[in-house]
Amino acid sequence: MQTTTWIVAADGARARIFEIIDPERRLRELESLDHPRGRAHNRDLKSDAQGRYFSHGGGPRVHSATRQVSPVQHENELFAKTIARRLDKARSKRRYDKLYLIAPPEFLGLLREKLGKEARKATTEEINKDLSRLEPRDLERYIRPYRKLGRASR
Repeated sequence: MQTTTWIVAADGARARIFEIIDPERRLRELESLDHPRGRAHNRDLKSDAQGRYFSHGGGPRVHSATRQVSPVQHENELFAKTIARRLDKARSKRRYDKLYLIAPPEFLGLLREKLGKEARKATTEEINKDLSRLEPRDLERYIRPYRKLGRASR
């Protein structure tokens, strides 16, 4: 039986999706997603004030309606959600059997959080590194030991 593995190398500004159809074939880039706002600085991104509400228990008080998230963190969350939706849709169409997620620790956590149940179950490797800018042959060399050993780095 032939196994299809998808490898996602991402950070907050870029995601590349690769495919390997069997252990002997080379990595093939399927798609590249760019999110320039993920490279911006907080001061460069416009942000509205947090929503507020009033309570009157023991005198009027103003409370923030949501948790504090910087504009860059918000952009990272949006991009992680976009990637996760693509991966969930592809998994529902059975386009891959195994999934490798490669991203810096914070972004990897966002991806993991946003993935649907089936895509999470297909995730066989998580690598806490920023390898999104590597050439395909360099990325292939980097992940080869993970594929051969079948080890999980979670």
